[in-house]
This record gives sequence, C-alpha cells and structure tokens, in this order.
Amino acid sequence: MTKNADSTLYTICVYSENHVGLLNQLSIIFTRRCVNIESVSASRCSIPGVHKITITCHSNSAMMDRIQKQIAKRIDVIKAFVYTDSEIVYQEVALYKVPTQRLLDQQQMEQIIRRHGARILELTKDYTVLEKTGHFYETESLFNELKRYGIVQFVRSGRVAVTKSPLEPVNDYLEQRSHQEKSSNHNH
Repeated sequence: MTKNADSTLYTICVYSENHVGLLNQLSIIFTRRCVNIESVSASRCSIPGVHKITITCHSNSAMMDRIQKQIAKRIDVIKAFVYTDSEIVYQEVALYKVPTQRLLDQQQMEQIIRRHGARILELTKDYTVLEKTGHFYETESLFNELKRYGIVQFVRSGRVAVTKSPLEPVNDYLEQRSHQEKSSNHNH
C-alpha cells in the first residue's frame, strides 16, 4: 500500500520471546498486504525474557486491524498493540558524519548544530560524528541543512516508543492471562 491521503502513520508494538525468524514472519505479514514498513527496531523490554519489536507503517485502520490479528496468530508472539502518534511517546536517533575541516571552516555549521540541539559523539581530524535525537521531521531537518556542507554518512534508527498509558499494556494482558489460566486449572 502506498502512502495516500487516507493513510495514517501507525506504530505496532509486538511483544515476544526472542526467537529466530520472527522478524521474517512479521515482514511477510506486511508484504502479503502490500504495506510498506517504514521503520523497525527491536530490543528487550522491561519484562524479563520478553522482547519488543516496534514497527511503523502508513496504512488505514481496517488494514491495521487485519495485520494485528495476523501478528497475534504467530506462536512466538505474546501480544501486539497498534498505536497512533497521539497514544505514544516516541523518538528516533540519527547520526551524521561530516568532514571536520568543513565544520571548522564554516561558522554556519556550528550554528546549525547548536540550533538543532545535536551533540558531537566523536571528533577526529578527518571527520566529526554528530547525534540528534528527536522525531523524524527534526532529524530530517538537520540532515537537510547539513547536506549543503557535505555529509559523508547519515543513518537514522527505527522508532522507539512507550505508551502514554500509566502501565505497560502487555503487563495487563499477561496478568489477565495468568488469572484465566489459574481459574481454568481450579475448575478442572
């Protein structure tokens, strides 16, 4: 699905055990529905033994419901949640590698770096690596300004996100599941 006027940027948070091949299985779910993945990030989360895969894509509500149901069918998936930007707090990290000599020669570069709140991670005689944390439009804006002065390398991470909910939604789900299992065991 290409981005159109009816599409919204969604963030899908998939909680699972860390099993080989799960990312490939998730990718196939999007591919079969012709939905392009914009970004992916994966890491462990606050629950021991549980990993969180965060995927962003443009789509519509009906398609996201179908994708969420297909993801939930994967045996390694504990639970998947779909969010819009208003329901989460999110960030990306971008790294910019620029020639040090240009940074020293061009006073405007220093002003741009300060205005964008970027920080220097590494400084050598040949290159300087800058870091900017923020939303896509913020990291993209800095990229566009630095392009004029020559960027040697640029990379942006996938989105990382937490919900605005006071508790981690997967904790509620796991607690409910545990109560259901205990109830079921007492009835047998």
